[in-house]
Formats: sequence, structure tokens, C-alpha cells
Amino acid sequence: MSSRAHRSARHGRRSRRGLQIPVIAAGVATVAALGAAWAGTQALRSPGSTAASAAASASASVEAQSRTELAPGTVFVPPADPSSAPATPSASAPAPPAEARGSAGASPSPAGSKPGTAAAAPAAKREPAASAPKTTAKAAFAPGYDSAADGQQALDTALRAAAADGKQVLLDFGANWCGNCKAADKVFGQPATNALLNDSYHLVKIDIGSQNSANFSILRKYSSGGGSYKMPVLIVLSPPGTVRTDTHQSGNPALTADGLGSFLRQWS
Repeated sequence: MSSRAHRSARHGRRSRRGLQIPVIAAGVATVAALGAAWAGTQALRSPGSTAASAAASASASVEAQSRTELAPGTVFVPPADPSSAPATPSASAPAPPAEARGSAGASPSPAGSKPGTAAAAPAAKREPAASAPKTTAKAAFAPGYDSAADGQQALDTALRAAAADGKQVLLDFGANWCGNCKAADKVFGQPATNALLNDSYHLVKIDIGSQNSANFSILRKYSSGGGSYKMPVLIVLSPPGTVRTDTHQSGNPALTADGLGSFLRQWS
């Protein structure tokens, strides 16, 4: 009798354990389902912020990788903000001569003027005085890049001078720590090369080694894109301000007297 009761008790315990396992498994499955549903709800609530965070992370990763993989003598220039319209250099229309402006603004004589009335005689045209022959001042070349200078102001001054005398504008983007820029400066300071610069160009040196965002904007305006730029970046502008050549696209000449001299003669 006791052995039969003992067997019955053991059978009851096994039955209870068998019932407990499915109950626990069902509870775990329920918790997992609730967690997945909560995560989906959060994603639906803020899809924009999730996408923006992913895009920002990807952009930061690409920029960090670009900075770490830069070759010597290059600088990373971040691309322009896509929300702002890109500035495109274009030639500005020349102002009409003073005589044309005066004649355009004059009112026509009335149709009902009295016959026999003599019209006013035009003023005698004054002959321009003979001007002295133009002489070009030989400016001393200053090596290096002034990180405190206003690049846009210097560029505007050079373009006004170019419009007056017909010279080209040479933009030299570089950095004081750039070895190639120092090599180019040595050549630009040599008498023969410096004479070419003074005769045909207005030189504007713009610092891009100190991460100046305003100077980056000038570079992007005349050399499209962004990313890695090998310095110095030499860009020749015509007097109206249009790009004639850009070494970011064409590659730098040899930074020697022959190489830079040939470059200056070609685009003068």
C-alpha cells in the first residue's frame, strides 16, 4: 500500500514539472513579442530622427576616414551645405560709358516746337589729355599665407585692379605648413618668375591650412566639389572673374622655375 502511494506521488511530481515547462516557454515568448512591438512603435514614432542620425553618423565616418587618409601636402575641404545655393562665378556686364548714359537719360525735344527756333548747339567735345605711359610697379613678393587676412576683400581688390589694367588674377590657395607651397613660394620670389607675376597677374594668396570656413567657401566657388585638395591650388581668373584654369582639375605644374614660368606664360 505504501509503495503504491509512493509511486503515485512521484508520478504527480513529474506531471507538475511537465506542465511548468510549457508555461515558462509561453511566458518568455510573450515578453519577446511585447519587446518587439514596443521597438516597432518607437521606430514609427520618429522615422525622421532615426534616418537623420544614421545619415549624420555615415557622413561623420566618411569625413573622419578622409581626414586620416590625406596625403602629405593636401587639405580636406568639407562640401558646401546642400541647402544653400552654390555661388557660380560669372562675368558681370560692363557699365555703359558716361556719354551713353547721358544720351539715354536726355528727354526728346517736344514735337510742337516753334519753327525757325534753332536747336541748342552741342557742346564742343573735349579732347582727352595725353596720358603718361603706364608703368608697372614691381611689388616685392611676400611668401607665406596670412591666416588673419580677409580673403574675399583681397580678391575683390584684385578683380577691380584687373578690370582696370586687363591683367589676370592668380589665386594661390595653400598653407604655411605645406612643403609644396614653400617650394612654390621660393620660385615665385625669384627675379625672373616675380617679373612674370608683376607683368601679367594680380596675385592673391589665401590660407586654407587653418580651417577657415570663409576661405573654404572661396575655394569651392572657383574649384567645384570639396574633399581632398593638393596644395598649392592655383586658379587663374580673367578680369571679369571667370575661371581660366584650375590646378585642382588639371594638376599642378612642376614647382620649379621652368614649370611655374611656363604655367604663368601660358595663362598670361
